Amino acid sequence: MKHALQEMMERRKAGEKCGIPSYCSANPLVLEIALRRAKAQNTPVLIEATANQVNQYGGYTGMLPKDFYKMVLDMAAKEGLPEHQVILAGDHLGPLTWQDLPEKEAMSRSEELVYQFTRAGFTKIHLDTSMKVADDPEGLLSTETIARRGAKLYKASMRGYEELKAEKPDAIRPVFVIGSEVPIPGGAQEAEDTLEVTSPDAFRDTVATYKRVFEESGIGDGWNDVIAVVVQPGVEFGDDQVFLYDHDAATKLCGALADYPEVCFEGHSTDYQSAECLKNMVTDGIAILKVGPALTYGLREALFSLSLMEKELVPKEKRANFIEVLEKAMLDEPGNWKKHYHGDEKQLALARKYSFSDRARYYIGQPVVTEAMDKLFANLKEYPIPMNMLHQYMPITYNKVRDGEIALDPKELAMDGVSNFMADYEYAVAQ
Repeated sequence: MKHALQEMMERRKAGEKCGIPSYCSANPLVLEIALRRAKAQNTPVLIEATANQVNQYGGYTGMLPKDFYKMVLDMAAKEGLPEHQVILAGDHLGPLTWQDLPEKEAMSRSEELVYQFTRAGFTKIHLDTSMKVADDPEGLLSTETIARRGAKLYKASMRGYEELKAEKPDAIRPVFVIGSEVPIPGGAQEAEDTLEVTSPDAFRDTVATYKRVFEESGIGDGWNDVIAVVVQPGVEFGDDQVFLYDHDAATKLCGALADYPEVCFEGHSTDYQSAECLKNMVTDGIAILKVGPALTYGLREALFSLSLMEKELVPKEKRANFIEVLEKAMLDEPGNWKKHYHGDEKQLALARKYSFSDRARYYIGQPVVTEAMDKLFANLKEYPIPMNMLHQYMPITYNKVRDGEIALDPKELAMDGVSNFMADYEYAVAQ
């Protein structure tokens, strides 16, 4: 069975301007709505777990690759979505999580990481060796170093696949994403004035170096498994800024794809782009659109609106106080936001609530926060939201409830915050 992304690439070679969103999230509500929308539209859905979310040590979710794989497929079965329509992927697989270790140890852990992902059944693997490790010399990593480390990870991944295939002969062969200009996972950490687009020469050098290194490493045929290259097409976001896609600025880079019809570009940090910007990216060859923080941002935004309505409707002693519970959880364990947010106490408080980088996503799954969310939903079922109040706090969702597209149910209202972002991506990749 051919990989769905290879089928997509064949369609692009035939002239179709098709693409696919890549949903990078481990949040159960985000995953549920992604699977549900794929079922409704009869389309494949690409779901990615990042190396810091899921790894051989559990990541911040506490899940091994096999655990995440099973969770998503169990959820898909519950939604009635066939397994073959679910593409599970590993994002930023490499030394990202172990940058403080020397190369030998960091790469050993990275090889085990990609092995476990592929062994579990993940079929899209991002080989990210662009991050420096503890004993790397000063300055930027050379493309040669990145490619040689990438070749090692490819071998480890294929070892996992061969073992899986021995158990499941119909196991789909994985496809790979490479690249040396990989944006920071989760958005920029500092405010930026400009954003430099990857040069066509840098892209060509990446491809040429990987091809040569694969040949020298005895895995020349492995290039046939590579479907995308990560570049910087000029999109990024930070706490309160978004760099929108500029077709003209990316013309030369995207034009270079004509010489490499076997690959497309994978766009990282596409969160908060307009629907038209996303559409232009797909048309220009950036066919895989990765989005993560925006999805939980949309969920958080909806949950805050529900919490504000709760304050209007529910007696004080019964309230879930979701906003306050989330804030306390973030203050009690500041490790996942403190080094990413900057400014005085007021600025930090605003960033914890509203930053586009959405470090709140690390806390929404904590038991105390989940408990508050469930209580919020229960309260708003007991004290139903009037339509006029819904219009005040969630006007886009109000229209969908009014038109019978979704139910006036607090959980559905929360999930619609995610749907609003997903709809832009669905528009962008539609033919």
